[in-house]
Amino acid sequence: MNTKYLTKAGLIAGIYVVLVAIQIPLGQLAFGPIQLRIAEGLTLLPLVESAAVPGVFVGCFISNLILASVSGFGLIDIVGGSLVTLLAAYLTSKMPNKIFGIFPPVVLNGFIISIWVSYFTKVPYWYTVLGIAGGELASVAIFGNIILMAYNNIFRQKNK
Repeated sequence: MNTKYLTKAGLIAGIYVVLVAIQIPLGQLAFGPIQLRIAEGLTLLPLVESAAVPGVFVGCFISNLILASVSGFGLIDIVGGSLVTLLAAYLTSKMPNKIFGIFPPVVLNGFIISIWVSYFTKVPYWYTVLGIAGGELASVAIFGNIILMAYNNIFRQKNK
């Protein structure tokens, strides 16, 4: 690993944390049974940037540490949620295009995160799956594409 890679990963982690932090005043929208975490748009970046895999993982981990006192989900969300994001980012990095790249974060977050969110909130599991997967789909499809366009524009201009 070189300095440039670590710097990119650190910047991505920092952006993830900032995006979650600005959502905290919106309450459960960042962590509840219906989630629309803007920062999850960063999970598409592994398609074009390998440093995004550790970047989104670390960003999610730090964010979940911050949210633990607000959400009440505790250690399971700090560790489990972050590992789900790591796995989703890794699988996204192996996808051939944006369409397939959307699936890992949507499916993994929808089905796995919903296990403990449903348990703690007492919202039925399948409603939680729909709420989390739907929010994840919106985040990744809308914000993820905006982030990819911005990333490509920045690096396309830099390489001219």
